[in-house]
Amino acid sequence: MTQIQDFAAKITSNVERVIIGKAEAIELLMVALLCDGHILIEDVPGVGKTMLARALAISLGGQFKRLQCTPDLLPNDVTGVSIFNQQNGQFEFRPGPVFVNILLADEINRATPRTQSSLLEAMQEQQVTVDGITHTLPRPFLVLATQNPVEYEGTFPLPEAQLDRFLMRLSVGYPAFADEKALLTHLQREHPINSLKSVVDGAMLSEFQKTVWEVHVDGTLQDYIIRLVSATRNHPDLALGASPRASLALFKASQALACLRGRDHVLPDDIKYLLPVTMTHRLIVTSEAELRGHTAAAIIKDLLANTPLELGAIR
Repeated sequence: MTQIQDFAAKITSNVERVIIGKAEAIELLMVALLCDGHILIEDVPGVGKTMLARALAISLGGQFKRLQCTPDLLPNDVTGVSIFNQQNGQFEFRPGPVFVNILLADEINRATPRTQSSLLEAMQEQQVTVDGITHTLPRPFLVLATQNPVEYEGTFPLPEAQLDRFLMRLSVGYPAFADEKALLTHLQREHPINSLKSVVDGAMLSEFQKTVWEVHVDGTLQDYIIRLVSATRNHPDLALGASPRASLALFKASQALACLRGRDHVLPDDIKYLLPVTMTHRLIVTSEAELRGHTAAAIIKDLLANTPLELGAIR
C-alpha cells in the first residue's frame, strides 16, 4: 500500500503544479488509473480539462497522443488503416492514435456516432480490429475524454453503450478565488505545463493495478453495492438503470480509493463517496422526471439516503 501511496503522491504533486486547488478531481483520476478504467471529464470551457489530462500523461511518462474530435473525423483516423505497399505487393497496417498508453479524446461529443463507436472495442477489449485483423493495444491503455455539456450545436451526444465504458465521469469546476489568483501568478512568465516532467515509472502501474484487487471488500459491503445499483433499475424516475458493469465499477473504484488512503479494506464511506461519479452518467432520467427538475445526481442522492447499510459482522 505504501508504494501505491508514494506513486500517487508523486503524480498528484506534479499535476498540482498545473491544476491548482483540484485535489478531489486529481484523486479521482488516480482511482481510475489504478482501476484500469477510462475517464470522461465533463465541464464548461476553460476550467482545465485538457490541461489536467496532459499533466497526468506527462507525469506518468507513458506515450501520449491528443485526438481533437471533429465532425469530419473518420474511424480510420482513430484506429488506423491498411495501405497497399506496391513494392512488396502486400497490405501494411499503419496504426492510428489509439495505439498509445494515454489517449486524450478532446471534445469527444463533436465526433460523429460512427467515429465514437470506433473507440468501443479499444476501451473495452484493449484491442482494435481493422480489415478483419485484430491488433492489441499497448498497456496500460487509458482514454481521457473531454466534453462540453453546455454547447450542443454541432455535437453528437454519446450513446449509452459508450458512456457505460467510462469508469467515472468527473467535473473540474471553477477555481476558488485564491486558487484562481495563484493560477494567474504561475502564468506570468511561462505555462507550468511546458516544464512538467515525468515523475514515476509508468510501467509500475500494471503491478499496482493487480494489488488493488487484493483489497478486502466485506460481504456486507458487496451487498450494499448491489442494493444501490439494483435500486436504480426499479426507480420510477429512471428509464434506464445501471448495469452489472456499474456494480463492478463501484466495487473496483472503492478498492482503489481504499489503497490510496492507506487501507487494505473498503469502508462504507468509500462507496458513498464514489457512487455519484461512477453512476450518474449511466442513468437515463424519464422525460416526466426531467420536467419536474429531477436529475440523475438528485436521484443518486435520494438512493443514498434511502438505502441503508445492513449492519452485520463486517469481517
